[in-house]
Amino acid sequence: MSLILFAFVVRVRDGLPLSASTDFEHSKELQERKHQLRTISKTLARFPDKGTVKGQQLNIHFVSSEGVSYMTVCHCSLPIAKAFCFLEDLRWEFTACSNSAAIALADRPYLFLEFDGTIQKLKQQYNKSGGPALEVTLIEVQNELLIHPPQVIQLEEVELANGIENGHVDQSSGSVQNIRLEPVTAAGILSLVLNIMCASLNIIRGVHLIEYSFQDDYEGIWNVVAFFGAFVCCVCQCHLYLFHSALKKHKASALWTAVVLCNLYLVGLRNPLQLMFHVAVASLSTFLTFTRKLQDRSSDCGV
Repeated sequence: MSLILFAFVVRVRDGLPLSASTDFEHSKELQERKHQLRTISKTLARFPDKGTVKGQQLNIHFVSSEGVSYMTVCHCSLPIAKAFCFLEDLRWEFTACSNSAAIALADRPYLFLEFDGTIQKLKQQYNKSGGPALEVTLIEVQNELLIHPPQVIQLEEVELANGIENGHVDQSSGSVQNIRLEPVTAAGILSLVLNIMCASLNIIRGVHLIEYSFQDDYEGIWNVVAFFGAFVCCVCQCHLYLFHSALKKHKASALWTAVVLCNLYLVGLRNPLQLMFHVAVASLSTFLTFTRKLQDRSSDCGV
């Protein structure tokens, strides 16, 4: 089984392909990763010098240096240090056989197509031995990754950056709200209705408890806080499902956790069925937020 499946050399400034390895494998996931890799290459200037995009079986890694980015699609079983060691070897080889002036003046893709022969030799070396011949080089790369680890990039960041780069997304204030998501489904409408119901129940109980909390010298004030906290979380879950937001999966997970904690605190004021209902609604909302994707831009084109 090949550990390194594809290598790509591009100009950072505009994503112009300079060289690429010849295809020998045509799995569905590899084709998807190659498409994503080309999408990333168009927005490299917006990302750090080292990056990783994780997939189910295949990962994308890249290193940018002196205006050129070296990118690869590897099997997930290949240690990350060896993947970046391959990229460093690729960088050294390409730097040795090219010059910065030719790269800067390149006006057509794959100007260094003959570099494919070198790429194939490096791929064969890594795929046969599982890594470089020089262990010293591998140790150096491992130490460098400990000091400066690659940024793990989410595909949503790539899609958003690519949309901005191509003028599909307005960069002005509030532009994130203008990004189109897939249409709201029937399950999404149900989730919104249930979330509104939960929010209403939380705010009603919270307001009702306020007068008793003051009469009892604030002994029940934390119950009020828990009800109001759950109310805020329900409202935020509705907003997160309806509108695009950066790091939405992290935010959705945090909101779900907050709802669970608030309801656990209210165990004495709610029966098990009520607690299960509130947690189930929060879980449904979180799942739908995770699975609602950006709308395909091709449907917006009127060409």
